[in-house]
Formats: sequence, structure tokens, C-alpha cells
Amino acid sequence: MPAAAELIFWACLAIGLYPYGGYPLCVALLLAIRPLPVLAVPFTPRVTVVTSAYNEASHIEATVRNKLDQDYPRGLLDVMVVSDGSTDGTDQVLTRLAQQDPRVAFFRQEPRAGKTAALNCLLERAQGEIIVFADANSMYRPDTVRRLVAPFADPDVGYASGRMLYVDPQGSLVGDGCTAYMRYENALRALESAVGSVAGVDGGVDAIRRSLYRPMRPDQLPDFVLPLAVVEQGCRVVYAPGAVLEEETLTSEGAEYRMRVRVTLRALWALWDKRVLFNPVRFPLFSWQLMSHKLLRYLSFVPLAAAAGMNWLLVSRGWIYATLAAGQCCAALLALLALRGPARLRGFFLARYCYYFLLLNWASAVALVRFLRGEKQVLWQPRTG
Repeated sequence: MPAAAELIFWACLAIGLYPYGGYPLCVALLLAIRPLPVLAVPFTPRVTVVTSAYNEASHIEATVRNKLDQDYPRGLLDVMVVSDGSTDGTDQVLTRLAQQDPRVAFFRQEPRAGKTAALNCLLERAQGEIIVFADANSMYRPDTVRRLVAPFADPDVGYASGRMLYVDPQGSLVGDGCTAYMRYENALRALESAVGSVAGVDGGVDAIRRSLYRPMRPDQLPDFVLPLAVVEQGCRVVYAPGAVLEEETLTSEGAEYRMRVRVTLRALWALWDKRVLFNPVRFPLFSWQLMSHKLLRYLSFVPLAAAAGMNWLLVSRGWIYATLAAGQCCAALLALLALRGPARLRGFFLARYCYYFLLLNWASAVALVRFLRGEKQVLWQPRTG
């Protein structure tokens, strides 16, 4: 029995860590064996930037002007915004902008129905060959649109995602953790894009070929469902790291946790809706990518928690188990110090990373419970710091 317990422990630990370490190594190996570059030629198609806004009066004007001022041919770019039942003056700001610049179109969605319903409404009217999705508070670098649409010169590309660069001027607990996590995610996306398609994108700086857009249910997550729909149609989803969106991180632990639960819950529903993509016969490479990068990542807390518990039952079996148990204690202590310790210790990067890793996995656990209960989320408040 002890030998069986050890085998189960190592299996759980390997499965739990595989999405974070093993999978990226496998993709890097595949890249060395069989790279799949994207065709790179000058390309400036007609572009429509679409945004859904709810009570964003303080941000929306700067966001719209930021898109209008992009380094892109003026006659080939327009901006469309839906005000999703806003009550704070967002409509008045958008009305003024539409009067000042004919490239701006403004629509109101009433009653409030959520971002996905708003995007469905906009895509019925959009004229661009390429549709760029921008958040109501997203700020692009001057060349972001140009760099984001460049991969579409390759006819095999149906979706492109840029790089979200989190700015954390306060050096907050979740801010530092989020920034480090996104650096890791972006490195993995670069590897995935170089061998086929990325399994996850950054909402707010992504684009789709208009002909590939498919209307979604209001409860579906556009950032997740649309790329999967593109792969389902036989096209690639690629990463464009030069297309940069700068956004401030959340600085509140509660806000970050709620956002992670919401995103994970809607991602789990997206995986369920697009479960055909797990068929290795139809999608031999992407089914493995989706399983590894997304499903196993969201569920990794299960084998990791099992391994953590079994570790303590095996402490007497050898020095390695005692060392791992001590490591658990250190990680828990570091996370606690990051949350409640003195300011000098809270700034220690390992403490912040341990805390953020635990926050991500706890949010995944809560989201899974809500998913199994059949809960869905359509509406939420704007992202706040």
C-alpha cells in the first residue's frame, strides 16, 4: 500500500504541474521540430474597432480618440461603440464624439444585455474586413492596430491577439502577481503561435476576420468562444506581440478574485460549448493544446490539492517527502506574509507570487463548483482598480 500511495502522489503532482511546466516544454520541442511561421507582408485592410461600454463616461472619450489616432490609413479605420444601458453620461460623450468625427458610430442597447449581445449588434453593422475588439478603458500604442491586423495577410489566419501589458504603478500584491503571470502566458502564446494556434487570447486587443464571425449567446465569453470558433472553421489563431495594450492591473485582492472567478466560469462554459475541439481525430494538435493549456490548467488545483494532502502521509517515507512538506509550509507562510505581513516582507516577490498562485487556483475551484451547479454570468460591473 505505501508503494501505491507514493505512485499516486507522484502522478497527482505530475498532472498538477504539467500545464505549467511540462506543456510549455513540449511546445518548445515541437517548435524546434516543426515550426509554422505566419506569412509576413504589408497589409492594410479596412478595419472596424468595436467596443461595448457600460457606465464608462470617465474613460470612453480617451479610448475612442486613442483608436482614431492610430497610425493607420484614416479612410480605412472606423470606430463603433454600443452603450449597454449606461446611466452615467456615457451616451452624451459618445454622441458628441460621433458629431465631431464621421468615423465614429454610436448605438444604445436597452435594456442592458451584456457585452456579448452588444458585440452581436455591432457586427451586424460593421463594414471592416477585420474587426478589432477593444475594451472601454483600453489604451493602445500608436501602432497597435497596424501590428494586430498584419498577420491577416496570411490567408490561413482567422484571429489575432495582441499583448496586454499590465501597468502596476502602486506595486500592489495582486498587481505584481498578475504582471508575472501575464509574462508567463505571453511567452507560452508565442510558442503556441509558432507551431499552430494559441489556446487563449487577451480580450481588448484582439481581432477577427469579419467573414469568420459567428453570433454568440449572451452568456458566452467572446474572448474565448470566438477564437475557438475560428479554429473550428479551419483557420489559425495567432499571437501578435507587437500589438500592445497597456492597462492598469487590479490592485484589490477582492476585485482580482471576482474577475478570475468570472473569467474561469465563462471559460469552462466555452470549453463545454466547443467540446468538439477536444476530438483528436479532427483536431490532432489543437485538441492537445486546448486540453493542456486550458482544461488541465483550470482543473490543476484538484491533483495539486491531492498531492499536497498525500505528501503529509508520506513524510516518514524519505527525505524528499519531508523536503516537499517543508516547501508547502514555506509557500503557505510566504502567501500569508504577502497578505498580512509587515510592509517590508509583503514586497518580497516570492511571497507575492505564492499568494497569486493560490488566488488563481482558489478562483478556479469556486468557478468549477458554480459551473457544476449550472450557474452562468452575463452581466458584471466595469473593471476597477
